[in-house]
Amino acid sequence: MITQNFNSILELFNAFPTEQSCIEHLEKLRWNGYVVSPFDSTSKVYKCKENRYRCKNTGKYFNVKTNTLFDNTKIELRKWFAAIWLVTSHKKGISSLQLSRDIDVTQKTAWFMLQRIRNCFGIENNNELNNTVELDETYMGGKNKNRHEDKKVEHSQGRSIQDKTPVFGMVERGGKLNAKVVSDTSCATLTKETVKFVKDALICTDEWWGYNSIKQLFSHEIVNHKCKEYARNNVYTNTIEGFWSLLKRGVIGIYHFTSKQHLQRYVDEFVFRYNTRKHTECKRFNLLLQNAEHRLTYKQLIYG
Repeated sequence: MITQNFNSILELFNAFPTEQSCIEHLEKLRWNGYVVSPFDSTSKVYKCKENRYRCKNTGKYFNVKTNTLFDNTKIELRKWFAAIWLVTSHKKGISSLQLSRDIDVTQKTAWFMLQRIRNCFGIENNNELNNTVELDETYMGGKNKNRHEDKKVEHSQGRSIQDKTPVFGMVERGGKLNAKVVSDTSCATLTKETVKFVKDALICTDEWWGYNSIKQLFSHEIVNHKCKEYARNNVYTNTIEGFWSLLKRGVIGIYHFTSKQHLQRYVDEFVFRYNTRKHTECKRFNLLLQNAEHRLTYKQLIYG
């Protein structure tokens, strides 16, 4: 069991005054006293000097950072812990410029750290959904009316994806949420994503034709926004629309712009916060550390 309890950045630094204390915390979270080789989980492991271990079957050396978010990093773990604390505890995230000032690294380093952290947020974006589930889609990208005349895109109003990226969301009332960047909002795409995660549910949507096939697979109720109908008894999509508001306000207010290439990681970040909204700051921090076995290299980030 993890005994440390820290609910502020000051308490975090007091809990981890040294690099060794960070390493010991990671080992406790990842292995809990029984070291497992990342190269062969069945292998016997030998303890070496300076927090290193050796896998008997492969002959390879490793430490608690191997094959994790922190693999091959030159940044001290105390700075990584601070970055994870800040990005998970801030309700709308933190920009790379602000993080670079807070932990004293370059903006480029801070951006790469944040993207590595976001790459782990997907652990909360693959949930099975039941009971009453709301489906909706939104479009990420600037509004045409706000663009300079020479940057306007013709015929890009409404649901056009010429200059915007669609995101499809599904949320179980009182439960968890999934949100995925999709290529379009056609009937085939939305139905395919729905059946991946929704198992036994009453589904509530708006009148968009992309949900027409849903009624063949699930109980399906529609709220007609075109007729200014926003709720009919238990039929509404207000929950998922509330999440879209959080996502867009965060992107506009903190990040200002996100490319299509990296958008899913930003969506994962907001989904993680939403799904852990009832957690304490300490529990949310440890949850990410426990599931940090997702290494992202700079080459994969830029060219992947």
